[in-house]
Parts: sequence; structure tokens; C-alpha cells
Amino acid sequence: MRVVIADQSHSKYAEIICQTIDEAALVRGTGIAKRKPEYIITKLENGNAVIALDGDQFAGFCYIEAWSHGKFVANSGLIVHPNYRGIGLAKQIKKVVFGHSKAKFPNAKIFSITTGLAVMKLNSELGYKPVTFSELTEDQSFWNGCQTCKNYDVLQRTQQKMCLCTGMLYDPNKKTQNIKVKEKVFQRLKRIKETIFLKKDKK
Repeated sequence: MRVVIADQSHSKYAEIICQTIDEAALVRGTGIAKRKPEYIITKLENGNAVIALDGDQFAGFCYIEAWSHGKFVANSGLIVHPNYRGIGLAKQIKKVVFGHSKAKFPNAKIFSITTGLAVMKLNSELGYKPVTFSELTEDQSFWNGCQTCKNYDVLQRTQQKMCLCTGMLYDPNKKTQNIKVKEKVFQRLKRIKETIFLKKDKK
């Protein structure tokens, strides 16, 4: 099993990717925005997607998209083919696309909206935090992409403030701030410890 950054050579999988997403939406009975093969191909060609392959067989997929002039990045369309579910492949894909997003857009806030508990758990493990929709991108193009979701009317009725999806956000700046705070605390404790030892030595 290979999980790789997709490129133009993977365009032949666009049809089955869309088909797998559509079938998953029917089975789950939850909102999953539909995507056309042409849209998926642009992600593959631009290196903004991750694909999992078992030899030449399609196994899974996820893509990234930049919004608000690169201030936000969404990891979307996570899907695993039914033949490869239950083996931890979604977690592998999620880790690769997350790492790819951070490398390609190091200063961007990475977000995800989902109704899937499994995806929420994966997001939490990667450092995402639940947030209100107001903390996500205001780029209307992103929210327009929800129009093919069965729950779009909920999003409209709430003026895009909430839906059945849960919004989750990874903010690299907050992570840096947390590291700095921890470092300051560590240095302070170190100084206190050194002071105590010095006093003991003088005695």
C-alpha cells in the first residue's frame, strides 16, 4: 500500500474517486459534498491531493485547498474505498495530507468540517480543536462548495453560523505560542531549582 502526493499521472482515478465519495454519502446518509471528476483532476495536477494505491488499485484519497489568499487551508474529501476500510488507511492518508498541508502552506490555519466521528477523532489526534464556523474562512467560494450537500439548507438558515458538520481548526501560530509558554515555564522552574541548589551548597 502506497500513500503518496498525487500528480497528473493519477488523473485516471478521478472517476472512481467521485464515485466512491457519492456511494459513501448514500450509505452514511450524512452530508458529503459531491465533486466532479474535472474538479478532482485539478487537485491531482496541482499536487494538492494525496492518493492511496494498492498496486494500481485505488484505495483512498484526500485533497487540500487554499482559501482567503492562503490564510486558510482545508483538508477535504477524505475517502477510503470499501475494499480497504478497517485497516487504518484513513489515518495514514490524514497524516500525509496534514503534513503536506503544513509543508506547502506553513503559516496557514488548517481546517476541516465533518459529520464523521472517526474524522473528528483523527483531527483531534493531529492537534485540531473544535471551533465555531466564525473562526473558519470567510471566503464565500468555500461555503458555495457545500451546495451539493444534502444539509445545505441548514447552513443557509443559520446564515453560515452552524450546520450538522463540526468545524475543526489547527492553528500553527497557537502551537508556536504554546511551545514558547512551555519553554518559559521550563526555564523559570530551572532557575528556581538552581537557586535552591545554590542555597543548599552555601549551607
